[in-house]
Amino acid sequence: MPIFQDANGMAIKFFIQKDIPEEIQAEVCETISALGGRVEPKVPRVGFILVQPGTAEEERLRLCWSAPDRPERYFVPYTYVEACKVSGMLLKQIFVHEGQPIRMHIDSSIANVNVRATLSARIMHSGGDPTASAQSARVILADPNTEIFQHLVKTYQGEPDKYVESYLRTQFTEEDEQHLCNWIAAKIPYKETGGRTGNRLYQQLCEMASDPEYAWVTRHTWQSWRERYKKNATRLDVKIAEIVEEKKPALGEKGQYGYVRKPEEKPKRVRKKARNNAAASVNENGVPNGSAIVDAPHPVPAPPGMHAMETYSVPMPVPLPPMTGVMGPVGGPSDGFNPVVYQPPAPVFQHMSVPPPVPMDAETARRNAREEEMEDDEVEWQVREGHGPTPAWAKRKAEEDGDEPHKRQRISPSDQQGLTNGMHVIDQAVHDIAKEFRFLVEEVQEYYDKCGDPERTRNRFKRVREVIKALKDEDEPTAA
Repeated sequence: MPIFQDANGMAIKFFIQKDIPEEIQAEVCETISALGGRVEPKVPRVGFILVQPGTAEEERLRLCWSAPDRPERYFVPYTYVEACKVSGMLLKQIFVHEGQPIRMHIDSSIANVNVRATLSARIMHSGGDPTASAQSARVILADPNTEIFQHLVKTYQGEPDKYVESYLRTQFTEEDEQHLCNWIAAKIPYKETGGRTGNRLYQQLCEMASDPEYAWVTRHTWQSWRERYKKNATRLDVKIAEIVEEKKPALGEKGQYGYVRKPEEKPKRVRKKARNNAAASVNENGVPNGSAIVDAPHPVPAPPGMHAMETYSVPMPVPLPPMTGVMGPVGGPSDGFNPVVYQPPAPVFQHMSVPPPVPMDAETARRNAREEEMEDDEVEWQVREGHGPTPAWAKRKAEEDGDEPHKRQRISPSDQQGLTNGMHVIDQAVHDIAKEFRFLVEEVQEYYDKCGDPERTRNRFKRVREVIKALKDEDEPTAA
C-alpha cells in the first residue's frame, strides 16, 4: 500500500503553504502524488498542512485553522514529505496534545550540533515544537551523563506538567523488565501495600548504580523505569506475583516498604434473627465481626531517611518512542547514529519578502477561516452567477444522487449550532437583505463576499434601492 493512503485505500490530503517557492511546491506535489497522496487547493478537514516554520504565513495558518474539533488536521514542515519517503512510512504525530504541538526544549548539554539538529527535525516531523525555551517548554531533553541533567531534574521536579527527559532513548529489553520485576518484588511484594507507582521506589533503584550488581540501572533514568512499570502494570504485576510466589518473602522482611498485608477475604453475610444479634456481634475469639485481621500486627517502619512515596510530585516524562527508518537512533558513538544532518530550509527564504501579518484577534481569524472552509473535502465550491453554467460540483452531486437529486442532507444536532431555520446565520442575513430590498441573493452574496460585513452590505443595497426609486421613468413627462 502506498505511504500516503489510509487503511481504506483513500488518498491522504495535503495543503501547501501558498508562499513557498513554486519550484519547491512542484517537487513536493510530485512526491505526494507518487506516494499515493493528493494536494488540495484548500485546507482539508482531515490531513496535513505543510508549512515553512518561522514565517508569518505559518503563524496565520495555525491561528486560522488549528481547532479542537479538527484533531486529525496536522501542521508539519514541508520537509515532512521527504522524511516519510526516506523512512518508508507515514510518520505518526505523537508529539501533539489536545490539538497543539508539545513544546520542547533541546538543552545545550547535548553538545553535538548534528544530534541537536536531528532531534529538532524528528520532533517537528512528529508534530512537536522544538523551539521552546526551557521555561516555557513542557519537555526538556538533556544529556543524562552531565551534571546539568541532574540540576534540571531538581529545578523542575516540583513544577506540574514539566518533564526532564534523557535524549538517549534506549529501548527496554526483556532483561530490563526482569530486573525491574525483581526489584519491585523485593521492595513491594504485595501490590495492596501501595507505592509501586511512587517516585522514591525508582529513585532508590537508580541510587544503586554504584553497586556492580545494579550496573544495569544506568540504562534508563528513574523516570523511565517508573514509566515502564506504570504503562505495563497489568502485565508486569503477573511477573512480580510469580517471583513473590517463588521466593516467598517473609512479611515485614527488611527492605520492604511500609505495612505488608495480604488481600482479605470478606466473610459471607448471614442473616440472623434479632434475638441473636447480640451474640453474633462478636466471633468465637471475641473479635467484633467484620473487623479486618491484618497479618502484620504492628506497622513495619520504613527504612531510615525514606519519605512517604506519595509526597513526591515529580511529573513523569513523556516517552520519546523511536522513529526507525528516518535518520537512525540518536545517542552515543556506539548506538549506530546515522550522521545525516538535518538542513534547516530557512536559507531558501532568506531573500523572500514576507509582509508582516495583519493583527487580528483569534476569534476573528477563526471566524474568517470557518467562512473560508469548504463544505466538501473533495472540491472547492463554486457559485453559479446569474444564468451562467452549472458548477462542476453540482453536476457530479446530481449524478451521485441518481434518482434523488433533491434529497436534503440530514443535519446532526451538533451542526444545528450557528444555524437559523436550518440555514447558517450568514446565509440567512444575505437572504434577508435580498428580500428586504428586492435584489437577487447572488447579487447580495457577491458583495458580502467582498466586504465580509453584513451591516455594510445592508446599507449598500438600501442606498442602491433608494437611488433606483429616485430615478425618473423615461416615459414620465418632464416639467415645462
